[in-house]
Amino acid sequence: MALTLYNTAHGISLRLLNIQDAQAYLELIHLTRLPYQSVEPVREDDFYTLETQIRRIKDRVQAADEGTGYQFGIFTIQDDLLIGQVSLNNVVLGVANYADLGYFIHPDYQGGGRMTAAVKLAVAYGFRALKLNRVQAAVLPSNHGSERVLEKNGFQREGMARKYLKINGVYQDHQIYALLAEDLEDSSPH
Repeated sequence: MALTLYNTAHGISLRLLNIQDAQAYLELIHLTRLPYQSVEPVREDDFYTLETQIRRIKDRVQAADEGTGYQFGIFTIQDDLLIGQVSLNNVVLGVANYADLGYFIHPDYQGGGRMTAAVKLAVAYGFRALKLNRVQAAVLPSNHGSERVLEKNGFQREGMARKYLKINGVYQDHQIYALLAEDLEDSSPH
């Protein structure tokens, strides 16, 4: 599925990652490995190989084809440089109609609203194209930057999920945020 979303004001585009992006994605996760160690799961060394990333991207392409997950790369419009990722994971349709949101951006590109803009594009895709009712995200309480990205996009804090995910080798509590389709309708100008 060929799809590109743009936010020209912030100089970014989003498109589904494909096999041709594997090397650039591998370089990105190598560059962000140390800065994000405290907010990421512990990964085996083979995670940081081209073969593993090709396999993971193939799995994500298949998930997009099946409608169960969408892994967007965040690219600079100016030079098409891969600077981050935003994903709609665990897409459940039917009576649930929700997805889990995940994202990260290279530390050199933090600030300036790029991550907030990327999340906004992905969430709009989820609500408009996928007809989701809810997009939710889990954030470590210490990750104030990530919380700010969600809050700027209208996500509401719902509560604490105890020992929700194993991060940096330890099960940790996560703050749950969610945005509903009706929240966007309520905020649109009349």
